Amino acid sequence: MYKKSIFLIVLFFSLKASSQCAMCKAVVEGGNETIAEGVNNGITYLMVFPYILVALLFYFIYRHRKSTKKSIDN
Repeated sequence: MYKKSIFLIVLFFSLKASSQCAMCKAVVEGGNETIAEGVNNGITYLMVFPYILVALLFYFIYRHRKSTKKSIDN
């Protein structure tokens, strides 16, 4: 039951997320190239920060594990 409910929640949110793309598509199809470039730059700008945060998280986990392994070996 737990797995089914998690699956339904993920499915629901993924359907909601994909429905928002129609608005961006309508703006880009308007024919103005500067607006299309602005939308693309905005998407890239917003997409970069989660990747940076995840990379920093893995870096700090790596450093923590490396330091604890050294202290155990000594």
